[in-house]
Amino acid sequence: MTPSDILAAPQRRPQPRFAQPVAGDLAVACVAVSPEHNNAQVYEIFSRHRELGSLPVLEDQRPIGLINRGLFLAQISKPFHRELFEKKSCIAFMDKDPLVVDAGVTVDQLALLTVESGEKALADGFLVVDQGRFKGLGYGLDLMRVIAEQQAERNRHIMQSIDYASVIQRSMLSVSAAALTQQLKDACLVWEPRDTVGGDFYQFNAYPEGWFAVVADCTGHGVPGAFLTLIAYSALRQALDRHGPRDPALLMAEVNRGIKASLGQSLDQAGSSNDGMDAAFLWFDSATNRLSYAGARTPLMLLRPDQASVELIDADRLGLGYVDTSADASWQCRQIELQPGTLLLACTDGLLDQVGGAKTIAFGKRRLREALLRHRALPMPALGAALMQELSAYQGQQRRRDDLTLFGFRL
Repeated sequence: MTPSDILAAPQRRPQPRFAQPVAGDLAVACVAVSPEHNNAQVYEIFSRHRELGSLPVLEDQRPIGLINRGLFLAQISKPFHRELFEKKSCIAFMDKDPLVVDAGVTVDQLALLTVESGEKALADGFLVVDQGRFKGLGYGLDLMRVIAEQQAERNRHIMQSIDYASVIQRSMLSVSAAALTQQLKDACLVWEPRDTVGGDFYQFNAYPEGWFAVVADCTGHGVPGAFLTLIAYSALRQALDRHGPRDPALLMAEVNRGIKASLGQSLDQAGSSNDGMDAAFLWFDSATNRLSYAGARTPLMLLRPDQASVELIDADRLGLGYVDTSADASWQCRQIELQPGTLLLACTDGLLDQVGGAKTIAFGKRRLREALLRHRALPMPALGAALMQELSAYQGQQRRRDDLTLFGFRL
């Protein structure tokens, strides 16, 4: 066998759309030798082909080893080694256990095999065979490039999916936002997911005799949180259809059972998740100016026109849907008489728990109440914007920690 030089790089096989790249796509035709070639001939090949980092050794067109250029030249350059070894077979300096892969192996599988075989497969390359016969030499840099391109493409598809999920989530919320704008003349609504999609949601429904509103914070953020909002939103819609809007505590208990049933979460049922929701459920009776409120770890803040301080109405310390929340759990329904000019605010903990300031601590309820007092004279849309500006200034260079939802209105 005589070594043959193939100078042109092979063209990649045409790939059908969305096809997974395979090892054969990375195979580059190159010079090869057989055991009959001696080290003097190998030295000559490396001298003529300075771009060649490794030299395959074939027997009957089947690979049996790989000669690394750097190691070979280092050995043959030692004193007397050229005289001793140049007439001997080239197998004296070859790696007898290189990585050999079939042309049909996917790039993902090839990456795992390369990692398992160690650094030499990345440095020396890998031998690609088709039905056992040598097809070409693959290089670690080419493999890394293809993997990077593949990952970038996957990320692009994922981001496209998440962007479209954001469109769906915002469309779902826009119905409530439109109803709120039409029903309440002096109100603000802020929904800011930490990521493209979020685990917070709100609900607003207008009725002839009043309105019903929900501010909710589901476990997590991003895609997992958004999935959970769909479960909670569906449970809420079913509860409203079944019981109507007038009893927030009853609706809260119904949503709790719906979330637990959807996720299979109970103390006697071994599930893999422990997820749920914190929320404020509100029913406002227009005839009596009475607010019915049920809270699951989401308090209300009231600022009456004749008061110089903000009143905090605490929520029950029990979330909805979690494993340790029983299926028959109940929440207290508080009745609040509202006089004209009263300001009400409900928000998720994305606002209260955001760290910042000189001491890098949470924004907290005290700062929120002080901000409400400072801006109480503003119309509610401007007040909501002022609160968000104060939060942004307090946050500074700190990363947003969680999704944020804020709902406020003035009677």
